[in-house]
Amino acid sequence: MHTWTTTPITPDLLRGALDLERTERGLLPHRLPARARAQYTDPQLAMAESQPSGVRLAFRTRATAVELDTLPTKRAYTGMPPRPDGVYDLLVDGRLTDQAGAAGGDTLTIDMAAGTAENRPGPIATLRFTGLPDRAKDVEIWLPHNETTELVALRTDAPVEPEPDRGRRVWLHHGSSISHGSNAATPTTTWPALAASRGGAELVNLGLGGSALLDPFTARTIRDAPADLISLKIGINLVNADLMRLRAFTPAVHGFLDTVRDGHPTAPLLVVSPIHCPIHEHTPGPAAFDPAALRDGELRFRATGDPAERAAGKLTLTVIREELSRIVRQRAADDPNLHYLDGLRLYGEADSAELPLPDGLHPDAAAHRRIGERFAAFAFAADGPFAAGRG
Repeated sequence: MHTWTTTPITPDLLRGALDLERTERGLLPHRLPARARAQYTDPQLAMAESQPSGVRLAFRTRATAVELDTLPTKRAYTGMPPRPDGVYDLLVDGRLTDQAGAAGGDTLTIDMAAGTAENRPGPIATLRFTGLPDRAKDVEIWLPHNETTELVALRTDAPVEPEPDRGRRVWLHHGSSISHGSNAATPTTTWPALAASRGGAELVNLGLGGSALLDPFTARTIRDAPADLISLKIGINLVNADLMRLRAFTPAVHGFLDTVRDGHPTAPLLVVSPIHCPIHEHTPGPAAFDPAALRDGELRFRATGDPAERAAGKLTLTVIREELSRIVRQRAADDPNLHYLDGLRLYGEADSAELPLPDGLHPDAAAHRRIGERFAAFAFAADGPFAAGRG
């Protein structure tokens, strides 16, 4: 029988969130601050930034049992099989020890054909982790990377205190749904989480599904956030949203980098171009759902642009890689801490043949691991852009 102690969930118990919203039922972590969220109330962005990729509870305790009450928001798609519950990863002294899912919570039903969404309220869920070692230890509970999660209550059978600062460098990464963790199996196996673990860095993940669009409010968020290391993975969302042409893209990249540098003038800054994505290598966007796949209960994407439109300035992944490389070379003459990584080094054409993107856009769990390992091997190498002592 456990004697439970309830500990208020306060900001000093959370890592990876840039804002916390007090709701009627709990505490909702956000990965964009309120000022940024107010500047464009896009439902896709709102969903993405409230999904707590990289956000975790972190505390030190002798507790052998931990209970966490949460209110997740499940997503369901009309005509498609149910999505699995989001996964919570429990780490003890940095090692994965247990996993759980939260049954219950609200349900957001999305009809992609009709373009509608309906929210149905549900009950609070309780996760329980038992059998933890009876000693002082660091405990982390990583929240589901793909499931909006309100935190309601934390109970343990021994007191907790915030995890002490271990002196790890803070790595802030911004990217698309691939960085967010789409199709990764668990929150600690998204490619940024894997890379951070290998590099010994404290991750702040600003991978925002469908929303890596060079938004000025995102640049200002990065400018103002504490960070020792910064990486920006730019490209795929600009193509599949068909958001801008080359004339707008180049100044927008410069402006984004200028804003980040206003707050972090000497931090190692790594610009990463897109990984290989066959549908958009030479074909502009917009991307669209494949209606034939939807009829079969599958989710796949296709490119709907015309390759000939590249001559008129339409963006493809090959165009973006060429331009990002040129921009970084130009700026690096005055910015020795600015670096470039071709995304094809993380996942290229041969990888696509071996581990194809299941839905045409997003890597699977095995590909996430490969990308994370390759990123860490490049960025955190002794001579890499994130090597100790850089910046």
